[in-house]
This record gives sequence, structure tokens and C-alpha cells, in this order.
Amino acid sequence: MAKRTPLYEAHLAAGARMIEFAGFDMPVQYKGLVEEHLAVREGAGIFDVSHMGEIVLEGPRALEAAQRLVTNDLAKCKDGQAQYAAVCNERGGVIDDVIVYRFSARRLLVCVNATGREKDFEWMRAHAGESVKLEQQSDEWAQVAVQGPRAPELVEKLCSRSVLDVPYYHFREGTVAGVRGCLIARTGYTGEDGFEVFCPPDGARRIWDAVLQEGAVPCGLGARDTLRLEAGYRLYGNDMDEQHTPLEAGLDWIVKLQKSGGFIGAEALREQKARGLERKLVGFKMSAKRHIARHGYPVRPPGVEKHVGEVTSGTMSPSLQQPIGLAYVPIEMTPVGTCFEVEIREHAFPAEAVKTPFVSKKTPAVTQKS
Repeated sequence: MAKRTPLYEAHLAAGARMIEFAGFDMPVQYKGLVEEHLAVREGAGIFDVSHMGEIVLEGPRALEAAQRLVTNDLAKCKDGQAQYAAVCNERGGVIDDVIVYRFSARRLLVCVNATGREKDFEWMRAHAGESVKLEQQSDEWAQVAVQGPRAPELVEKLCSRSVLDVPYYHFREGTVAGVRGCLIARTGYTGEDGFEVFCPPDGARRIWDAVLQEGAVPCGLGARDTLRLEAGYRLYGNDMDEQHTPLEAGLDWIVKLQKSGGFIGAEALREQKARGLERKLVGFKMSAKRHIARHGYPVRPPGVEKHVGEVTSGTMSPSLQQPIGLAYVPIEMTPVGTCFEVEIREHAFPAEAVKTPFVSKKTPAVTQKS
């Protein structure tokens, strides 16, 4: 039986269509994906992300242990700052992508994907060393994401102290909508400004209702996926996994091979970098609006029947009203402007490699046609 977040009843009351995702009953949409998507791009939307997991490392050598577990360099991360990173196996494959919240060198919280709640915890416990305390706190937190150009001012109204001065990828502890013990982080998965609020489970509904009363639109997994893809964000399980390295996934900027003490998988990644990549994730747009590439669709050079790559994510962009996607292809097919074909139901259709993000804050959304 699928698990339920503390906001399950709120989703039903709002008329959400529920699906099972990563072992949880989650809302895929409320009134409609496009409407929710554009609400985030133009105003403010709220997402239930309580299915995500939280793992805490504590002790005098907590920072040292975390450094061995992730690819980024937490020594360059200040207290009150968050950092995006990958957790790799010895071969350099991605076990998960995570955000690490540094309270101090003695206490760090790692936010993991829903599918990594137990897997990541067991991996960390096996490799962190005996000098650090690991605590599985995934059931002790609920989490909502308030995203969009209006999100900061909206969250500000509900906080006991101002959060508008919290920089991007930093966080602050405080009270939200009367709920104490919250972690208010200026992070997100949409390409827009906003906050992710971690809170005690029994306070989630109060925060959810308060955000809706301030005018935010409830948004489901459907809009979350189209928003993240427009922003060029990778989805674990689709765009990266243990068979792909962060270098292949285009995440070399979170791989610090020279950091003191190294990390698990560093040697394999160092060798791969020296050898040169054979494949890499690339963004693409389909030439025809009616042809949408989906996960698993084959990719091939123009006029060649042999498949050389595979689509990992694909959708119709609500902002651009054009099909977009990500695909693993041979390294020679990754330069911007390279043309290739995507096979859709046994027919090949043209696509072109493009720079990501597909949509940024400088890219205005196409006006939705009535």
C-alpha cells in the first residue's frame, strides 16, 4: 500500500488526481498541468514534496564524513548554506542527487529523493565511518515548495522574521504560519525563485492552507516535471542513475575532483575525465510541434537506422509550446546545432541539440492560446 503525506486529505479536498509515485500517493494535477505550470512561471504555486527524504549527520567529524559521501566540496559551504551534490558509487555512477544543508561542521541535513530514502541511508551508514551519527529523519519532516516570482513575498508574509534577505541556496530556521521549528530554504526545482519549507508533519496543513489563502495555486507532479525540464534540471532515475556518471549527465560543476580527502567514486571519475567522455546528456527540441519525445525513445543520426542514444526526459513545453527533451547521445552529437532523429512509434522525426536551460528568467513565456 502506498504511503500518504500529511497533506493527503488536503489534496483530495482540492480535487487532485492522485497517482502512486515513489511509493507515495501524490497529486499529479489539480485543475490542469498547463494552468499550474504557468501559475508558477507568472505568479506563485505550492507543491507537496513531503515524499522527499531527510538524513542527518551529526558529530565532531560530520563534515569530514559528508565530504567523503558527496561529490561537491562542503568545506566551501558556510553555515546556513545549502549545496547541490551527487552521491556516487565506486564506479562513479550516480546513486542519487542531493541537497546538503549545513547547520555547522558538526550537523548537516541531506535531502534525498523519495526513492533514496532507505537506499541512500544504508549507503551512507555503510560508508560514513563510525565517528559520525547518522539519523533517518524522513518521517519527521514534511516539506512544501512555494515557487514563482511572487513566492518570496508570499512566504515573507507568513514568517515570524523576514526571509527576503536569505540568498539563493541559503536557509534560515524559523516559524511559518505559526508553525515552529521550520527550515526555510531558498531552493527549488522549477527554475523560479521561491522557498522550500521543511516543517513538522503536524504543521504541514496549516502552512499549506495559509499559502493558498495568500493566492498560491496548488500544483502537482505534472507541472513539477515540466517546470524542472524547462529549467534543464535532471531527474534521478531518468536523466541519471548508477549506470551514468555526473560527468556524463552534464553535472561536472558539482564534481570537485581536487577537494581534500576525495570522495567515493572520485578515482573512476578522474579516469573518465582523462580518457574523455564517450556519451553525454544533451538538450534538444523537436522540429515539429506535434511530435513529443518521451523517456526511452531511441535516438539516431539523420538517415541512419542504427540507434545510438536514448531520450531520458521529454515533454511539450507549456512556456514555449514546443516539444523539448534530454537524451544521452555519443559525444560527437552533443554540440549545439547538431541534428539527429528521435524514433517515435517506429517513425523518425528531426530534432536539434540546443543549449539548456530551455526557459530561463530572461525567456518570456509564450502567451497561452485560448
